[in-house]
Amino acid sequence: MKRTISFALALSVYAPLCCFAEDSWTHWRGPNENGSVAVGKPPVEWSLDKNIRWKVDLPGKGSSTPIIVGNQVIILTAVETSKQKEGTAAPPPESPAEQRGGGGRRGGGGRAAPTKYYQFMVLSFDRETGAKQWETMVTEQVPHEAGHQTNTLASASPTSDGKHIYADFGSRGIYCLDMQGNVKWQKDLGKMRTVASFGEGSSATLAGDRLIVPWDHEGESFIAAFQAETGELIWKTPRDEKTCWATPLVVRHKGRTQVVTNGRKVRSYDLSDGKLIWECGGQVSNPIPSPILLGDQVICMTGYQGNAIQSISLDSEGDVSGTSKIAWSNNEAAPYVPSATLYQGHLYLNKGNNNLISCLDAKTGQVIVSQKRLQGLGTIYASPVAVNGHVYFTGRDGTTVVFKHGSDLEVVSTNPLGETIDASLAIVGDRIFARGESHLFCIGSK
Repeated sequence: MKRTISFALALSVYAPLCCFAEDSWTHWRGPNENGSVAVGKPPVEWSLDKNIRWKVDLPGKGSSTPIIVGNQVIILTAVETSKQKEGTAAPPPESPAEQRGGGGRRGGGGRAAPTKYYQFMVLSFDRETGAKQWETMVTEQVPHEAGHQTNTLASASPTSDGKHIYADFGSRGIYCLDMQGNVKWQKDLGKMRTVASFGEGSSATLAGDRLIVPWDHEGESFIAAFQAETGELIWKTPRDEKTCWATPLVVRHKGRTQVVTNGRKVRSYDLSDGKLIWECGGQVSNPIPSPILLGDQVICMTGYQGNAIQSISLDSEGDVSGTSKIAWSNNEAAPYVPSATLYQGHLYLNKGNNNLISCLDAKTGQVIVSQKRLQGLGTIYASPVAVNGHVYFTGRDGTTVVFKHGSDLEVVSTNPLGETIDASLAIVGDRIFARGESHLFCIGSK
């Protein structure tokens, strides 16, 4: 049964504005836009030789999360070619210190800009078998920035309304494809200048018949809305923000639709015209985690060079920094790269990129579990997911630790896949889809 926008809005005053089928995962944080799924029973145990229904090779590199639409699993990737940019030579190899993020001549953890062309591709795989259905190269370009050594040139996740696929390659363009892989329209929004050339990562968001594109960088930042069917610009609003990697949350609240964006200031815009509704300071630098809706509150967080979590009223107007419109706040632990997941009233998150897991009461902010070290995990980039009474945290080494929902964080399994995983898991029914550095996995009981 499909849940349309009008049906969802008739049920609740407060609702994420998304359109999805219950057996799909059409946005990088899933059907509830918070990493949780109400219905599903995927495995809690797997390995390379257990509960892997299929595994396929992936070309190129990417850390965007797969989306699942009907019988299709959609992936974005960037494939380096051997074609050299005219008048350039390949840069010298990076030193071990630079490979570890030591900076040096390339500075700030970034790398020298590429001198080779990359093919930016959208791929579709059969959900049941893993067979490749089609692939489309939407553009071939030499990127102007390489990004952080742990970032990729395909970090933003695609989204879909079931009729079209929207692929956000940032400085390489925004593309609308039909479900057979044919490009219907494209937009060139220019080139981002990210802080320390760390690269890009925010994902475009669908809101009914509009596609919302965030564009925060070291140049002139903005947020824009495009007509999803045609690509026509509807509005474009300047933003006083530097580089951000957060994906907007679109929510219907008391007859008005808000586009909530994380940043050093959390801001809300009116979907109809792009005008600022409210803003709230108090976040720290390098904003990445996406906002999460809970009733009439939106929870935002940042965790680099400090920690900040705020639950802010959607009834806000103007600047509400430091006011009673902030229901609760926490500055003890917040994630840096991952977003949190909200499951049955509990907010699960890690501190920084570490394996220190906290659980908070999402309504009150009360700490239920404080920074418990989850054995079996190291550095974490992927955002956690939750379903069927379990929470899944995946480390960069490809190991997923599963624990029971509740106040004890009781671990039930530790599941290695043997390759780097930075993309968040996607859950549909009894399957988990995991995008690794080199492979796409479908995890499910055989």
